[in-house]
Amino acid sequence: MLFRNRFLFLLALAALLAFLSLSLQFLHLIPVNPIKEDGLNPKSRKRIMPDLLTEPPAIDPVYEARVYCNIPTIAERSMEGHAPHYFKLVSVQVLIRHGDRYPLYAIPKTKRPDIDCTLQPSRKPSHPQLEAFIKHMSKGSAAQMDGTLSSLPRYPSHSFCEMGELTQTGVVQHLRNGQLLREIYINKHKLLLSDWTAKQLYLETTGKSRTLQSALALLYSFLPDFDWKKIYMRHQWSTIFCSGSCDCPMRNHYLEEEQRRQYSLRVKNNDLEKIYVDMAKIVGIPTRQLRASNPIDSLLCYFCHNVSFPCTKTGCIGMEHFKVIKRHQLEDERERQEKKLYFLYALLATHPLLNQTVNRLQRIAEGKKEEVFVLYSAHDVTLSPVLSALGITEARFPRFAARLVFELWQDGKRPKEHFIRILYNGADVTFQTSFCKDYYKRSSKPMCPLEKFVSFVKRDMFLVFNSTSYYDACRRRPL
Repeated sequence: MLFRNRFLFLLALAALLAFLSLSLQFLHLIPVNPIKEDGLNPKSRKRIMPDLLTEPPAIDPVYEARVYCNIPTIAERSMEGHAPHYFKLVSVQVLIRHGDRYPLYAIPKTKRPDIDCTLQPSRKPSHPQLEAFIKHMSKGSAAQMDGTLSSLPRYPSHSFCEMGELTQTGVVQHLRNGQLLREIYINKHKLLLSDWTAKQLYLETTGKSRTLQSALALLYSFLPDFDWKKIYMRHQWSTIFCSGSCDCPMRNHYLEEEQRRQYSLRVKNNDLEKIYVDMAKIVGIPTRQLRASNPIDSLLCYFCHNVSFPCTKTGCIGMEHFKVIKRHQLEDERERQEKKLYFLYALLATHPLLNQTVNRLQRIAEGKKEEVFVLYSAHDVTLSPVLSALGITEARFPRFAARLVFELWQDGKRPKEHFIRILYNGADVTFQTSFCKDYYKRSSKPMCPLEKFVSFVKRDMFLVFNSTSYYDACRRRPL
């Protein structure tokens, strides 16, 4: 009798719990994993796909500005180095934007932001390797540098920053980048061993101190052992890294058309014009002169370094001024994606760099052991067109210390087959690219065949121009 009563009690309790569970799910008080139309639970998929890089809802200029600043505070989530266990990593190519810098422009008749560009490990933001980095950079006489690079300082050192100078924040951003990539590619995947050689690296930077110093900071925390004698830094005179293939009249044509689009959008923005007029009155200069000073560049420095916006006897530039200008900048980026003029420019601007990337990946896939790690240290005007050309339309404009990574993997079960992954600031964007979207729908493998990337660079990039080669596309006028 006791057993029967206990059984009935447990049965009633189970029924009550089931009812409560269904009620809570109906009221959305506990999460439910939806079943998709194909009958698969999302969590059952083996492929690891990150969240999209941007959130479509209303633009928040202050939030976007914080993302752009990229202040090194919390640990970053990274998807670099993820692959099935039977795949072998054989090459990594990294394209970075320099770290946080002092403005390139000054707002006339205002005090420049008071920022110290000396490196002080005791000042935030800092990094455990910053002190050692400073000591090592002061011993860089053995380094091999192309052309004018040898005359550039190895690290920032002015107590009052010069225009465009890398800040301590910028150095720390790339020490963090290098440390993160080292943990994945060196410690986990053994891409470079302790006896690495100079031939295993390919390093290239533009001729600005901020790009050279950013590259050195990343390399210092990335390499198994930073040895100046193994460092050979090449100089790239072009910000789009077009090397010997820079003669492209149609690239310039599309860039001019894109600049006209930007101008047209700006003159139609009444709110922006009112803000410029108000700021010009505060500063005491003509509105045209204020516009020409590109105030957003300077204001972002105040914002990123938590320094009060400048004031004059007439008044102060405030957060509302900043938000209107930043919002317009974000709206411009959105329209740029829609109008496609920038996309056409990007295809022609980035082909030389992407072609060099593809050629190197093909050589490594054929068994070459040289240049397995590549670093290009560049600018926002380098990364932005590459993202556009690849079709990664949901990516944010390159923040300070942004990184774009190309990984080459060998299939351990079929050694002749090679695949790539493309990652932007740690997020896997491989299947956002124009050449691998369809493959993602058909395949269970979490990466893209190398041949897809090769076909895109060697052939498909020119289809929109009704051409079959870079030379022809650079000279064929649109119908």
